[in-house]
Amino acid sequence: MDENPNNEEEITGPDYLGANEDTSGDTITKVTGMYRDWFLDYASYVILERAVPAIEDGFKPVQRRIMHSLKDLDDGRYNKVANIVGHTMQYHPHGDASIADAMVQIGQKDLLIDTQGNWGNILTGDRAAASRYIEARLSKFALDVVYNPKITGWQASYDGRRKEPINLPVMFPMLLAQGAEGIAVGLSTKVLPHNFIELIEASIKHLQGKRFTILPDFPTGGIMDATNYNDGLRGGKIRSRARIVQHDKNTLAINEIPFGSNTSSLIDSILKANDKGKIKIKKIEDNTAADVEILIHIPSGISPDKTIDALYAFTNCETSISPLGCVIEDNKPLFVGVTEMLRRSTDRTVALLKSELEIQLHELEEQWHYASLERIFIENRIYRDIEEEETWEGVIKAIDIGLKPFTKHLKRAVTEDDIVRLTEIRIKRISKFDKDKANQRIESLDDNIVQVKHHLNNLIEYAIDHFKRLKKEYGDGKERKTEIRVFDDIEATKVVIRNTKLYVNREEGFVGTSLKRDEYVTDCSDIDDIIVFTESGVMMVTKVDAKTFIGKGILHVAVFKKKDKRTIYNMIYKDGPKGPTYVKRFNVTGTTRDKEYDLTNGSKGSSALYFTANPNGEAEVVTVLLRQSGSIKKLKFDLDFADQLVKGRNSKGNIVTKYSVKRIELKEKGLSTLKPRKIWFDDTVQRLNVDERGELLGEFRKEDRLLIVNQKGVMKTLIPELTLRFDDDMIVLEKWEPKKPITAVYWEGEKELFYVKRFIIEHPDKEEFIITEHPKSYLERLFTDYRPVAEIVFAKNRGKDRQENMEVDLEEFISIKGISAMGNQLTKDKVLEINALAPLPYEAPEPVVPEEIEVIDEEAVGADDASENENGSKPTSEENKKSNEEEPPTDDEGQTLLF
Repeated sequence: MDENPNNEEEITGPDYLGANEDTSGDTITKVTGMYRDWFLDYASYVILERAVPAIEDGFKPVQRRIMHSLKDLDDGRYNKVANIVGHTMQYHPHGDASIADAMVQIGQKDLLIDTQGNWGNILTGDRAAASRYIEARLSKFALDVVYNPKITGWQASYDGRRKEPINLPVMFPMLLAQGAEGIAVGLSTKVLPHNFIELIEASIKHLQGKRFTILPDFPTGGIMDATNYNDGLRGGKIRSRARIVQHDKNTLAINEIPFGSNTSSLIDSILKANDKGKIKIKKIEDNTAADVEILIHIPSGISPDKTIDALYAFTNCETSISPLGCVIEDNKPLFVGVTEMLRRSTDRTVALLKSELEIQLHELEEQWHYASLERIFIENRIYRDIEEEETWEGVIKAIDIGLKPFTKHLKRAVTEDDIVRLTEIRIKRISKFDKDKANQRIESLDDNIVQVKHHLNNLIEYAIDHFKRLKKEYGDGKERKTEIRVFDDIEATKVVIRNTKLYVNREEGFVGTSLKRDEYVTDCSDIDDIIVFTESGVMMVTKVDAKTFIGKGILHVAVFKKKDKRTIYNMIYKDGPKGPTYVKRFNVTGTTRDKEYDLTNGSKGSSALYFTANPNGEAEVVTVLLRQSGSIKKLKFDLDFADQLVKGRNSKGNIVTKYSVKRIELKEKGLSTLKPRKIWFDDTVQRLNVDERGELLGEFRKEDRLLIVNQKGVMKTLIPELTLRFDDDMIVLEKWEPKKPITAVYWEGEKELFYVKRFIIEHPDKEEFIITEHPKSYLERLFTDYRPVAEIVFAKNRGKDRQENMEVDLEEFISIKGISAMGNQLTKDKVLEINALAPLPYEAPEPVVPEEIEVIDEEAVGADDASENENGSKPTSEENKKSNEEEPPTDDEGQTLLF
């Protein structure tokens, strides 16, 4: 006999399990064998029997056993959950707690279990009551699509005492409807829930050979960006947001929450963000009951739009979900996308329906066969042939002989079991036999057999009808809850509350938030970057910190804005101790953090003589005073920065003078030299942008505003900040022209007539109603043209011909009045619809642009002529040529001169 069947290995070392008592030689026997396989067995058990659902029916083992137990106990009435849990333990090898938790999760999905009592709340995170207090029964939907013992495969339970289903014959994509989440050993699964109706429609499309797409739908509602869903496979991502609306100017309301969160965790995250200074709120009210309602009160002066963005950026109001489609097929893990899951589920439903029809056909044919035999047996009085028979064999033989002349039309041969069944017919039934009723029953069975055969021959149509029936019977109230939308990317630095103060010690060269005895610069946040310029011509971008050394002689400190092309820096510097003085204008759109950038020509001892930072590209006029040296005649001259091109930070600049500069004085403050900013509106994400996405709204200067009108008749004008948020019911969004009249056609609820009004906005900072306050009043049409024209389509009156359509010149119809005026009655006739026609021609006066403002090409901003452009590439020859053509003249030595 092999003394070491498990290939045990002798090793030396410290004590292990199975060590010898004799420690003199430190010889230890390491017991392998079972230990070598135990972990793999455990991992396989957890994967197959606990954490991952089967692709066939979408259930994990514990869920399948719960559903089987519910069917065992089903009598149409509610059962205590504790009783169901106890019954499930006959099949499930684990304790009652795991069964009860799994059952609560199924019940909260409101699909398979009809619940009664406190089953918890997925919105608030409240737990369900103890299982002895709550009750459950199977829903009608579950009884319809989950069970059919005739087509169910069975296996022995864990202790061999009972039979349990291998898989339930689910005729619906249950896995995708409920979703599944589980962590096994070495792998996990996360299948997100999908919409009931959309799954049925996708199944029908698959059966019709059409393409389909399915996206998650969460019971908590909210808004979802599924751009990177990746069909639910590994590597995909879903962004889920709470639905936040502005209740009033100082109150925000959260009505729906992201999937995977609850009101408690959401409020905690908001309070933490407030404590850290990321957002600023006064208080939070949680009024959640059947529906979510969280009220967030914000201080006066805080932008509601920015606060909404900050809530998405710094709290659980936005969550990221990573799906992972993993299921069990043939006792092995299978990674598969949701599209393939639905295809397989639908194909399995077709196979199950076919098996069900085949069994039904067999049963009908058997009923027809026996009904026909019974009619032959009774009509032909064959039962009298057995009166003289003394043995059982003789009885059987006599009946068989008596049936033979009449069984030629039967669909199969008569068996001994058929004859035995005939002998069991009672005399009372024979005496009451009705030939007509027997024939009617056989004919009915014939019709049913024909129908079932038709379904089998047209199986796909039958399956489509099956799904349509499910949608009709169970689809009410199961509409999509989660809105699908493409999200905009929120830059945290643009929406964070400036919760700390930045200070600078210019002489010693320190900046930071802890230098409270030094010069205050600005408010900032702990996630900001700051940009610093020194007298030596060095620039650096660094993160906000308590105290950071930059370099002595700090000229300028500010919060750094990435990709900012509108802030222009004007600089005059001396190239080394004896070099010429240069002037340059540049912007900074991007840098490497904590890297020092030399803005001069690079000579040792260079220094900045003059420096300004201009948020809107202002170009001032300065006076340059020279030192008396040699034969200089003109010691004082003016320099206008508007004459300089805006280039990149690495540009050398133009020479101001070769002589020594005494000082530079500001003579005249500058005006902006940048073009008005072009702003677009992206309807996909409903946000403004300057990246040419969506519809161009126009070119905006500092004083320009947007005109916004919604379907409720609310009108307002706003400064076009990129953080603005817009409602879905917005009907007008355009650049506001203060002198252009606005024309509104609305239904006046009290008068029950259409009215027209024309007005000019006199209070741009005030939000006003265009229509009257009557609850039945509504805005029909709004015109923002100078000379609008409307078409009135009249309804047909009884007994009269329909009145011809009428065109109305609204400019002539009514004069301009105040916004609060009711206006003029449009018509007393019944109106079918009002349409907008092409406006009449009008030439608006051109806006006057001050002559002193030179409008330069903003595209040139950020181009580095000395080294590289913003994207790291060398400037083109055309750019250099343009730059050279516009530079001032040079002296005999080739040096550029301003003086």
